[in-house]
Amino acid sequence: MAFEYSKKVMKTFLHPHNIGEIKNADGVGKVGNPICLLPQEKIHKNSDNVEISKIKEKERVLTHTGNYEEIIKISSRGYKGDILMLKNNLGKINLTPEHLIYAMHMPKGDKYLRNYGKRKVIPSWYHAEDLKKGDIILYPILKKEKDIEFLNINIPKPKYDFKSNEIPNKVSLNSDLLKLFGYFLSEGNIQDKPCKTYISFTLNIEEKDIIEDIKQICKNLFGIDVKLKENSKVKTAQVFLYSTKIARWFKKLFGNGAEYKKIPDFIMSLPKEKQKSLIFGLWKGDGYINLKRNSPRAGYATISYQLAQQIKILLLRQKIVPSIYEDKARKIRGVKHKKAHRIYIGQRDSLTRLCDILGTIYSPKSHEAIKSWFDENYLYTPITNKEIIAYQGKVNNLEVNSSHSFVSEAFCLHNCGDVMWVYIKVAKNKKGHEIIKDIKFKTFGCVAAVATSSMITDLAKGKTLQEAMKVQSKDVSKALGKLPPIKEHCSHLAQDALRAAIKDYLKKKRK
Repeated sequence: MAFEYSKKVMKTFLHPHNIGEIKNADGVGKVGNPICLLPQEKIHKNSDNVEISKIKEKERVLTHTGNYEEIIKISSRGYKGDILMLKNNLGKINLTPEHLIYAMHMPKGDKYLRNYGKRKVIPSWYHAEDLKKGDIILYPILKKEKDIEFLNINIPKPKYDFKSNEIPNKVSLNSDLLKLFGYFLSEGNIQDKPCKTYISFTLNIEEKDIIEDIKQICKNLFGIDVKLKENSKVKTAQVFLYSTKIARWFKKLFGNGAEYKKIPDFIMSLPKEKQKSLIFGLWKGDGYINLKRNSPRAGYATISYQLAQQIKILLLRQKIVPSIYEDKARKIRGVKHKKAHRIYIGQRDSLTRLCDILGTIYSPKSHEAIKSWFDENYLYTPITNKEIIAYQGKVNNLEVNSSHSFVSEAFCLHNCGDVMWVYIKVAKNKKGHEIIKDIKFKTFGCVAAVATSSMITDLAKGKTLQEAMKVQSKDVSKALGKLPPIKEHCSHLAQDALRAAIKDYLKKKRK
């Protein structure tokens, strides 16, 4: 939905008056509106993506700061009305129209069609209903970082395992091991049965470099010689690592079965330079690069949703823009194919960075328009679609400590709607009338929410309590040079917050 704010609204938003909190305030007013997601929407919890309806208090979720914060409250309620579906290249979200999203609302004008103009727009929290196709959302880059030099292989050797070679109890977490982890996540499988436990890697028979790499890594790190079995008819090669201890260690770290594989949290938190080796192994195993097509691109496919989302986080840390798509389960030539998650890299700078990681030479021949970009904290990427859906059923929300936000698979969301706090200090004037001597506000909300909060404090300061109670939403809107119709509710919220603070003071005084 397109609209423009007046110059007075923008000036008040950028330079608000009376912002802050009054300690030991005589009266405090808090007002807000509830916002929610559909129960199946997935939220980044530690290194997993979990449906919001399954998340619990005290668990930690990724916030707009790029850090993990604790959930202090969860809520669920019935809802009947419109739900908005917003989509970008990272994924989509279904949420109530008033939900706040960290974004940049693009004004009208040719200069905002270009990347140079877009970067000058100031980010803020916008209602989902206010955003449109082409507006830019901000998605945080994970900041958590902790290096680890060694890993303990804390898996006991089975009592009746007489075949497996003895291996070290501690191994260096170096580039070779991370590459092997990547190969396993892409091409590995574990057979775990009594007296028959091992790891196998299934590769194309022409992938001699990967076969040799696995062979050398296993020899150097574990002192084990792998076994190779080739099938020229189907052009496959299987590399077998016969070690019960290593197989069960890998199973503990990564899970088993292609659909359930995921990367453990300690690897997701390694320094980004070190993570390049993991990306190398992943892409060499199940990815591709095609630099000969008219629009060069790279791709990766997996049937593990969690792994796809984790690879997204790894790529964002490398300043690589991914586009993620879902292939539905289908039957092709009599063969059943499971639902798959595909990651594409097409933007020139991103493809260049990925090629550097993979040791592939790429020399772009044309200048490409940049639709997405990075700074040190965020990916900036456009909304590609918006739809309105009628819905009746349960909806959910989280309240997150400190940062008051959480991150879905594709959007950064505030955990509140517009929420305003108004604080007042009351004193008597020369005539003995009680006046608002000081007033401040705190607001989590959109441009209009901040501007109306600031303006109502200007209008109320110095007035008697009776005069302040008569300040109306239309006075706030008029003082700001008129609000867009869709934003008039913010002036009503500001009016309610002021009156709630005065009523709180009067209630305390009676007590």
